[in-house]
Amino acid sequence: MQKVSTLVSVSWVAKQINSQAKNLRIIDASWHLPVFKRDPLKEYQEGHIPGALFFELAKCNASTNLAHTLPSPDAFAEFIGKLGIDNDTQVVLYENNAKFGVFSVPRVWWMFRVFGHNNVSVMEGGLPLWIKEGHETTDVIPEVDPVKFRPSFVPELYKSLADIEANLEAETFKVADARPKGRFNGEMPEPRKDIEPGHMPNAINLPFLTLLQEEDGISKFKSPEALKEAFAEAGLDLSQPITTSCGSGISACIVAMGAFLAGKEDVPVFDGSWEEFYLKMKDTKPENILKG
Repeated sequence: MQKVSTLVSVSWVAKQINSQAKNLRIIDASWHLPVFKRDPLKEYQEGHIPGALFFELAKCNASTNLAHTLPSPDAFAEFIGKLGIDNDTQVVLYENNAKFGVFSVPRVWWMFRVFGHNNVSVMEGGLPLWIKEGHETTDVIPEVDPVKFRPSFVPELYKSLADIEANLEAETFKVADARPKGRFNGEMPEPRKDIEPGHMPNAINLPFLTLLQEEDGISKFKSPEALKEAFAEAGLDLSQPITTSCGSGISACIVAMGAFLAGKEDVPVFDGSWEEFYLKMKDTKPENILKG
């Protein structure tokens, strides 16, 4: 299969399915905030794109007290190997999220890239657009044989808490915080009750929704030029080093993907995000928890 663009259309995916394209794996990567009380696995089991498998984000995770952190390279390799994905597989991700349109898929897209798999694309519009354009869904779950995936960790796409702490003094990069303005400013509560809102020094607020636009009731990424404008209006220079953060590592990946689509392909994600930063700073350096 020839190199596939980062964003693919519903019609492109349908064509690949109809032609029984080889080395293609379609993945439902849906995940929802707990407040919405949705079960993405159950929804997948009830209806998904034919041939699609489910990527259970909550289980592809490190064993920590944080909501979302990367598993080890070997654990990730085993996880996706069970989905029939090897190093030659073209992966196409989609999600079932009519509210945001784009939410959890960029996290999984980033996970593939940080472990060295660049043959990964996102279907614009997700399952809502697939259905809207008249394509069928199925409840038949495909059976696949496990394969071997060889991970190659890309440290340039990852930032740890230690990296963020060092940057508080060095100021070598700006942090683009994807959370809503109210949470960034300390005026709205965080989803996790033991985490207070606020932001870290050197952070600039870029709510992830500012990178999306609605087309016929379906939310998608803005054009590359409009994405560049959104970064510039927030005070973020795409020619300079940027790291993304959010509440727990989900919407930070939306901003990282937005930067990628705007031409800046080297933006890392602070994996533990505000959740990890706050838990470390609240007792040791509370002066680094800023409001307003």
